[in-house]
Amino acid sequence: MKIRQLFFDLDRTLWDFEANSKRALQHLYEELELGAHIEHFNHFHHTYIRINAELWNAYGKGKINKEELRNSRFEKTLAYHGINDKAVSGKMSDGYITLSPTQTQLFPQALEILQFFRQEGYRMHIITNGFKEVQHIKLSNSGLAEYFEHVLCSEEIGATKPHRAIFEEAMRRADCLPQHAIMIGDDFKADIIGALNAGWTAIHFDPEHKFKKERNVKRIRSLSELPDVVSMLPIVGA
Repeated sequence: MKIRQLFFDLDRTLWDFEANSKRALQHLYEELELGAHIEHFNHFHHTYIRINAELWNAYGKGKINKEELRNSRFEKTLAYHGINDKAVSGKMSDGYITLSPTQTQLFPQALEILQFFRQEGYRMHIITNGFKEVQHIKLSNSGLAEYFEHVLCSEEIGATKPHRAIFEEAMRRADCLPQHAIMIGDDFKADIIGALNAGWTAIHFDPEHKFKKERNVKRIRSLSELPDVVSMLPIVGA
């Protein structure tokens, strides 16, 4: 039988994390009048991106927990710009958690390709390293939720991608064999290496040409390419 189970990453694959995050941060920058201390929003934003990435890397390695990540990213960003005020950083942290998942910008063709796969009879699921409470809000507000049968958040499993445990749990929940599973995601280590190590097929979404092409890994620049790539995958046994 043909492969029928598609597992998507959410942030930076379907939901445009960078655009949505920037919009939420700009709103908070203006609401909290940070322009009185930081001349340009872009200076603040670039600092936040760097610090947030460092902390997410530490979280993925188990060096910090969820609350430390959420609190320290704004404390550190504001401190870098000379604002050492925990009340302000706390307001920004709470505001961001509330506001960012309500943003709805998706990558082009996201809904169209999900509709196509649903019509073709594919079963679809989400595997995300994002936090459960915000990921479900993103899915609901952006119109994505109806397309997915299972949504697996790493904190529920106790392991983040690329750990094999989350892929094995995904197969268990979806009643899926590894040769019938396809992972689609932007993070080469978490999504692609993780899926390959679990015996899955992987398709790398790399719209900004950030990575060099790897042998035996399908790569797409646009989600519109996905139906053709999936249709060309080999037929496997039941």
